[in-house]
Amino acid sequence: MKLSEVKETLNAEVVVGQEKLDMEVKTAFGADLMSDVLAFAKAGSLLLTGLTNTQVIRIANVLDIAAIILVRGKKPPAETLSLAKDLQIPILTTKYVLFETAGRLYVKGIVGCLEKVESGSARI
Repeated sequence: MKLSEVKETLNAEVVVGQEKLDMEVKTAFGADLMSDVLAFAKAGSLLLTGLTNTQVIRIANVLDIAAIILVRGKKPPAETLSLAKDLQIPILTTKYVLFETAGRLYVKGIVGCLEKVESGSARI
């Protein structure tokens, strides 16, 4: 699925990264707890979150996350936007809650980074 299709599916606004809307994505991970993102998210995935601080951008950069989808209508502060632009990480914002966002993407063929957590599988 192209990021442009993600944008349309979520009625999202592109905050950073308009030039990357042709990017293909196949997986996503949703969390507001960044330790879970570090433990389970995979490179090339969408990150669905309600957090808007610079730490989200830094973690996305370390994990090579394709794009960040901010849920619940969240708007990132200027410092977060600046860092995302510098690191070329697209940010989209949608008014849907995390659960609804994940469901809408799943119906369109985006799958999770993992189906379930096995005991001892966390990387942290």
